[in-house]
Amino acid sequence: MVMPEQGLSAAMNASTIGSGSEAMVLAHGYGGDQSVWDKIIPFLAQHYKVLVFDWPFSGAVKDPNLYDPVKHSSYEAFANDLITLLDENDVKSSVFVGHSMSGMIGCLASVKRPELFKRLILVAASPRYINTDDYEGGFQTSDVEQIITNIETNYNEWSSSFASIAVDKNDPLSVEMFEKCLKRMRPEAATPLAKTVFYSDEREILEKVTTPCTIVQASQDIVVPNSVAYYMQEKIKGKSTVEMIETSGHFPQLTAHLQFVDVLGGVLGLIIENK
Repeated sequence: MVMPEQGLSAAMNASTIGSGSEAMVLAHGYGGDQSVWDKIIPFLAQHYKVLVFDWPFSGAVKDPNLYDPVKHSSYEAFANDLITLLDENDVKSSVFVGHSMSGMIGCLASVKRPELFKRLILVAASPRYINTDDYEGGFQTSDVEQIITNIETNYNEWSSSFASIAVDKNDPLSVEMFEKCLKRMRPEAATPLAKTVFYSDEREILEKVTTPCTIVQASQDIVVPNSVAYYMQEKIKGKSTVEMIETSGHFPQLTAHLQFVDVLGGVLGLIIENK
């Protein structure tokens, strides 16, 4: 494992695992940290130099000032952080695997610096969570307002509740792991970030994405309807495919990690050993 000594990479706990010739970048979503990838890293590190890190809002980050609610009020700031991270780690081209909000962050970064991204793997990603007349995002505005209120008024209780529905309850260890991640995130980061995520609308960016994309979707995702995956496939300018994984919840890399690895293997042409 290689750890950077300074810069944004060090602040975001970035490390590189594996000795492949190509880079793979794993980016977690809201409330998580790099531990959400622990089940799949051993397989991917057989083939890639796997770069993992914690976003500034993560409870795993030591500096509480790294996440700035004003600066990070849009995905663009995160995309800039991602680009800085890749430059600091001398990544010239990569397979980017972005979970949830990181899927759209990867899309934005790929538009800014397309040469850095050979392929985007968008896991349970969504360009917009709120329904409109001609778009099913999964939530009404009133639903999102209630979520924000719950986070503001009792983050600890909301964390337990959200973990139990976002992660398949048939995998209690993964539910417990994600709940701990959520509770490590500072409440003062949780509310503004939730607003950034749930009120985001990045649909227009999709037609600017030219990097080949694989959209990975759990068949029963409480956060992102299946229709969103196919909407993204239709709108993304580059070649894109949808890979459906038969599992419940928003975290297929946790609750169906062997299926997830099989999907990546098929897409990337890998022979996954030691399963």
